[in-house]
Amino acid sequence: MKLLMVEDDFDLSGVLSRSLVQRGYEVLCCADGREALMLLRKRSFDVAVLDLTLPQLDGLEVLRRLRDDGNRTPVLVLTARGAVSERVAGLQAGADDYLAKPFDLEELVARLQAMTRRIGRDGDLRCGLLHYEARSGLFYCHASPLELSPRERELLKALMSSVDRGVTKESLLATVFGGEPVQADAVEVLVHRLRKKLVGTKVEILTLRGVGYLLCDDASSAATQRGAR
Repeated sequence: MKLLMVEDDFDLSGVLSRSLVQRGYEVLCCADGREALMLLRKRSFDVAVLDLTLPQLDGLEVLRRLRDDGNRTPVLVLTARGAVSERVAGLQAGADDYLAKPFDLEELVARLQAMTRRIGRDGDLRCGLLHYEARSGLFYCHASPLELSPRERELLKALMSSVDRGVTKESLLATVFGGEPVQADAVEVLVHRLRKKLVGTKVEILTLRGVGYLLCDDASSAATQRGAR
């Protein structure tokens, strides 16, 4: 599996690349945003790990330009910018996952494995019988499209991009409504509607008390039920 490591901390980059090589990854490292964008445009990678604070070109701008090109290489943002607003900005720019420093190496590896399992090279997402087609922006169960409103699609995409991990209500509010004034229960209303429309997809939205929401398939939902709802 080919991985691009974009990190200007050479010590951290070296430690991570050696650890990932031991786990079977083929790792190429670079230390600035312009080189990262050039490599992602010219070469094929299965996944990229991208710092945000980079010389030459900021990581968020790398993401935006990459997605504007139509490049759907899965990207995990790895950065010291850990605030909710920063995570939302990274996801809105096109990141598929976001991990704040300091972090545990095993969590990084687990997230990379989960990303490459659920995200196709074309940017499609899959969970249970649910399939998100990046090209059209539509969700399907088998070959049948789900009838969703634009905001329902945005919320479901945000949850599906973080499948098996909790997404905070604040993050969903920012992603779906873009900061516009809404009722306090706006996310709850959308989740209620989505739950009805997801019946038969083998996908479930769980409520995590005091945290937010979690999307998981039948295989993992039973293990997650304790502490949820």
